Amino acid sequence: MSDAIVVGAGPAGALLAYMLARRGVPVTLLERQTDFSREFRGELLMPSGIAAMHEAGLRQQFDALPNLPIGTVQIFRGERPVVTFPIDGLPVSPRVVPQPAMLEMIVAEAAKLPDFKLERGVTVRDLIYEKDRVIGIRADAHDGPREYRGDFVIACDGRASVIRKRAALPQDRIMQGFDVVWGHVPGQFPDGRTARAYIGNGHLLIMYPSPEGHTQIGWVIDKGNFGDIKRMGERWIDELAPHVSPDLRQYLAANKTGLARPFLLDVICDRLREWTAPGLLLIGDAAHPMSPVGGQGINVALRDAVVTSNHLGRALKMREDEATLDFAARNIQAERWPEITTIQDMQQIGPRLLLSNSLLSRVIVSAPMIAFAKTFLANFIARRFDPFLNGVTRVVMEL
Repeated sequence: MSDAIVVGAGPAGALLAYMLARRGVPVTLLERQTDFSREFRGELLMPSGIAAMHEAGLRQQFDALPNLPIGTVQIFRGERPVVTFPIDGLPVSPRVVPQPAMLEMIVAEAAKLPDFKLERGVTVRDLIYEKDRVIGIRADAHDGPREYRGDFVIACDGRASVIRKRAALPQDRIMQGFDVVWGHVPGQFPDGRTARAYIGNGHLLIMYPSPEGHTQIGWVIDKGNFGDIKRMGERWIDELAPHVSPDLRQYLAANKTGLARPFLLDVICDRLREWTAPGLLLIGDAAHPMSPVGGQGINVALRDAVVTSNHLGRALKMREDEATLDFAARNIQAERWPEITTIQDMQQIGPRLLLSNSLLSRVIVSAPMIAFAKTFLANFIARRFDPFLNGVTRVVMEL
């Protein structure tokens, strides 16, 4: 039996388990996969997410990971470059960090602590209740069915969370009209420091280099259209040609055979009205799946973990009673709620303007309007975008 059971060794779960064990709280971290070598989407860390890693005491280990700071963002309107934003002047630049390497680093650091235990290949099936209180989970492990019991269960098992389904907590869904097709192409294009966005009527493509030697491409499409693109095979890249600059067109054509098989991110954005039940807390995408707009999922998840360690870690360490543990869990939602709702609401603005074929949308994404915005609205736009970079609230690790 552990004081804490953390389900899901993604960014939120791995970091939380490390911080709890560092406080001296016995914690068992359960992960469905046997390793982290699988496709990830959340590899762009904003200053807010980087700060969370530093707050957790992992600055040196995190900075030593393969990483690639983004120095420049270029925006195109179809074939034409419209504006270039140098971001090297930021106090902390966004950086691309391969998530498998980051997760392996976190659990390796946690494994040095006597109160940490990781079990891989464990698939959670249900919650265990006693007098309407969650006291553990039922799961399938490599050696058969298992039960894991503890003083508190924290679900970090992502947007497809089994615990979220079993707990049946009420939620508010924010309808999304688009999905994202992700793939990567060999080589870093146009270089190892530049990210690009291609904007058109009803169209958006984003791309950025990876320290692993490829370029990540995200193509925003109308929800439900992936089936047609999937049947095209490699020809789906040809569909991008009319919407991008000549140099990118040539690059994609030359590397078509090396294109990784694309996969679909089914865009979901919602939030539980209550993240807690007696003995249970959900954080990260399990509590509030984020839209991919602004690259926020991994960053808010890491910040959730820091706040959870502050409140629940302290209560578990002090061996508080059940009512106090539940109160600490409610305080976590109360502290994180303003940031989550603000960012989710902001995430809805861009797609409504950029992906619509309305007259207003065509005016907004026209080259003259984008150039005007750069010249006269740069400070206003920077202030509006700041929550995506630095978060909304102050998140610090408490001793």
